[in-house]
Amino acid sequence: EVQLMESGGGLVQAGGSLRLSCAASGITFDDYAIGWYRQAPGKEREGVSCIKNRDNSTYYADSWKGRVTISSDSAKNTVYLQMNSLKSEDTAIYYCAAELPYTDIATLCQLGMDYWGKGRLVTVSS
Repeated sequence: EVQLMESGGGLVQAGGSLRLSCAASGITFDDYAIGWYRQAPGKEREGVSCIKNRDNSTYYADSWKGRVTISSDSAKNTVYLQMNSLKSEDTAIYYCAAELPYTDIATLCQLGMDYWGKGRLVTVSS
């Protein structure tokens, strides 16, 4: 059974930083792509960043470029999302997701993935 467990959310002040972690189990980690998505109140879920674990190819949504870094640790079966310069509008539930990559990471990230974690709330106070 594929399980994705997010951790590291919480409350942070505007301008601050936060690191989210996604621990994966039930998969051959290096075979998968893992992504981070968010859903703000009243809005649709959107992609933030994704990584293909086999070759560490990455994708960043335009609105996040320069503010986030995604990384993967295959020894820990964990993907991290380092978020900097957070804004109040970044308040959302952040989800990690996993998929066997069948296309390039940018396309895969934008199309969405099959397996999802339960999400972690990130609140950015102004």
